[in-house]
Amino acid sequence: MNPFLSKLLIDLARKRLEKKQIDKPVSKKEIVPLVRRFQVELSHAIKEYFFIIIGVFSAGFGLKGFLLPNKFIDGGATGISLLLENVTSLNLGLLLVLVNLPFLILASRTIGHRFAIKSIVAITLLAIVVHFINYPIVTEDKLLIAVFGGFFLGFGIGMSIRGGSVIDGTEVLAIFLGRKLSLTIGDVLLLINVIIFAVGAYTLSIETALYAMLTYLAAARTVDFVVDGVEEYVGVTIISNSHEELRVMLTEKLRRACTIYAGKGGYGKQGHSYDKDIIYTVVTRLELAKLQTEIDKIDRNAFIIMGVVKDLKGGMIKKRPLK
Repeated sequence: MNPFLSKLLIDLARKRLEKKQIDKPVSKKEIVPLVRRFQVELSHAIKEYFFIIIGVFSAGFGLKGFLLPNKFIDGGATGISLLLENVTSLNLGLLLVLVNLPFLILASRTIGHRFAIKSIVAITLLAIVVHFINYPIVTEDKLLIAVFGGFFLGFGIGMSIRGGSVIDGTEVLAIFLGRKLSLTIGDVLLLINVIIFAVGAYTLSIETALYAMLTYLAAARTVDFVVDGVEEYVGVTIISNSHEELRVMLTEKLRRACTIYAGKGGYGKQGHSYDKDIIYTVVTRLELAKLQTEIDKIDRNAFIIMGVVKDLKGGMIKKRPLK
């Protein structure tokens, strides 16, 4: 780290500790952990705001370069803002802030103040970008507008989510209503967008509403792609009497790390419980077929549980190719 920045963090840590322990001198041993914590928080904050800035400029490009000049709309709070911009004389930048404001107030109560503050920053930046930056109009082809407008908007939303914020507040409302009404977030979002598209069909045209659905689908798929990554990870739990052979196969043949849980069967062939080791590992979707082949070579009756892993950090995933 930069020497000046390191000195600044050390001074900040010392002052904070001195406020807590007035009658006791602050030691270096106490300062070091706090400085490390500050370094982690700072590096994460820089990375998150970098993602947010990229997301804001991408969403701005999708709006100003594709959707806005051609009177297209999208789903969510952005779609509501575009719809209001088409039927009123208000500026889109102002509408983005006004439409998202109730959702951000709700976010501060349901998710957290830090999330709400970062979302306010992201939405305000998007409003400034939309108002002041003149993006070139890329095309007038309606199909290209719907697909690529949705792509750049979805990329912006996805990058903002990776940065720990939102530039479309309807997801916050979906989380809130999902808890209250026992509905999934996807169901609530679908209901909100059906209403938006219905209003769009009534106030603009059915054709515009249909293109808006295509824009929404392109944006939603891009958000999933950006948030979940190119490769999907799969968590694999293996329960087998040949657990030791499976462990050796994973670690020595496939060169993959695994975790061993001490388990106890609830019901065996003889009608009583028995002890066994349970193996857990994580592979990419592309490596899953190879893993299943190797498991079948050892125990075709092994009980395998597979589940999608949204994200992970550390470990040996993808560091070594499968043999």
